[in-house]
Amino acid sequence: MKVLLTFDVEVWCNGWNALDQVFPSSFERYVYGRSAQGDYALPKTLEILNQHGLHGVFFVEPLFAARFGQQYLDTIVQMILAAGQEVQLHLHPEWTDEITTALIPNNQVKRQHLSYYDLDEQTALIAHGKKMLLEAGAEPITTFRAGSFAANRDTFLALQRNGIHLDSSLNRFYPISGMDMRDTHNLLSPLFISGVHSYPVTVFRDGFGREKPAQVSGCSFTELRSAMLNGWHGGQEMFVIVSHNFELLKPDSALPDAIVVRRFEQLCAFLGAQQQRLPTVSYRDCKPVLTEPPRLAMPRASTLATTRRYAEQLLRRL
Repeated sequence: MKVLLTFDVEVWCNGWNALDQVFPSSFERYVYGRSAQGDYALPKTLEILNQHGLHGVFFVEPLFAARFGQQYLDTIVQMILAAGQEVQLHLHPEWTDEITTALIPNNQVKRQHLSYYDLDEQTALIAHGKKMLLEAGAEPITTFRAGSFAANRDTFLALQRNGIHLDSSLNRFYPISGMDMRDTHNLLSPLFISGVHSYPVTVFRDGFGREKPAQVSGCSFTELRSAMLNGWHGGQEMFVIVSHNFELLKPDSALPDAIVVRRFEQLCAFLGAQQQRLPTVSYRDCKPVLTEPPRLAMPRASTLATTRRYAEQLLRRL
């Protein structure tokens, strides 16, 4: 079973007021996460991956740099590439109305999700994001993930227009994801739509039967391990895990979150020891999807593994 270990790389100013004043400190936190304990944002994430010989796919959001300067995007991309990891395209179009040079005609109103834009607008925004990543040295750009997983049918047409034929935007857990596709797709299995092979984020059932996306900050290590092994035994061909460049940090702080750091280290150590049966790969290594595959049972985590998550959450709050 192939494991896609993915990271959405974003920079935010925690609001839309005083952007120019807030941005320098926000960039430092989201990209470096510097503290007396070390740099626990991108640098520590890359260090842990490479320590265990794992491949990560970093979906980098470029539109923030259309507001503040290409050099900031260059810094992020070169850091990831220097670590031998993969850069692909992520897009949060809510930056569109903050950019001085209009990327689309209707850029005066803030629209959060890509699915709020029509086909031509999505095509133009994806094209600009791809161009920025290429200028930063990321090549080839073959794979896409919509911000907040907010893709719709037009997104796949826009990707096809831009020569991007791999996608990982769909996430069944979030209602905004694939809203106009849920009548025909379960958003669990890979699908082929408008010339694009799409591999959804894995959603599993936790120990109490509730659906849960495979995200590092939201699951215990034992849940992720349990769900992966259950999926492998059940014949799943891939397992897509999500994280972010800032998940090893405490909320609104540059200090490391010891529990999430330990969880990520455990996950990487486990995957590093399981590369024969659970290899971490690129989307380019996945089998093309020409027809929707047979629907398999959703992976499950054990009750004990989910109980461990509740204990960790309580400890983090305390």
